[in-house]
Amino acid sequence: MPEKFRELFNIGSVRYPDHDYSSPGKYFITICTLRMESWFGSIKNGEIVLSCIGQIARRLWYEIPVHFPEISLDEFVVMPNHIHGIIIIKSNVETLVKCRDVACNVSTKLNNATSLQKNARDVSTKQNNAATSQQIQCQRIKGDNNFMSSISPKPGSLSVVIRSYKSAVARESHNIEKGFSWLPRYYDHIIRSETEMDKIRSYIRNNPKEFGDM
Repeated sequence: MPEKFRELFNIGSVRYPDHDYSSPGKYFITICTLRMESWFGSIKNGEIVLSCIGQIARRLWYEIPVHFPEISLDEFVVMPNHIHGIIIIKSNVETLVKCRDVACNVSTKLNNATSLQKNARDVSTKQNNAATSQQIQCQRIKGDNNFMSSISPKPGSLSVVIRSYKSAVARESHNIEKGFSWLPRYYDHIIRSETEMDKIRSYIRNNPKEFGDM
C-alpha cells in the first residue's frame, strides 16, 4: 500500500522520475514541519490562528513570484504543522523572445551607428550609448540566468523554488525560535486537468474546517 498524506494523497513516491520539474505545469505542494509539530499556529472554530512563525510562512510564500518570475501561485493555506499550496510554473518563452529582440535591436543600432560615424559622429555616439545601454540590460537578464545555473542545473525548477522558500522561512523563524525545522522532503502532485485543479483548490480552501480544532 502506498503511503498517504492524511489518507488522501499518495506520497510514497515523492518525485516522478521521468518528469522535468522545470517545465511548465501545475503542482499541488505539501510541506510539513519536522515531527509534525504545530509551529504555525492553531485552528479555532474552523479558522487558522497563525503564530509569528505561521505569519512568516504565509508572507514568504506570497513573495515567491518576486524571486522567481516564472512562478505564479494559486490556492494556499497554512495549517498548524504543514502548508498546502498550488504552484504554477509558467513558460519562459516570452522572456527569451524579449531578450532576443533586444539583442537584435542592439545589433542593428550598432551597425547603423558605425555607418554614420564619419558624417555624424555626435549622432553615432548617442546611438552607441543607447545601444550599449540596451546591451547591458540584456546581459543582466542573461547574468541572472547564469547565476541560477550556478546553483542548480534546472533554474526555476520546483525543487529550487521549494528549497529557497523553506530556507527563507527557517532563517527568519530562527530569529524567534531556534528549534523550528522542516521535514527534509516535501510532497508534490502534478495537476493534470481543470477538474482535478478545482478539487484540490476546494480541499485546500476547506482544510482548516475539515480537521477541526487542533
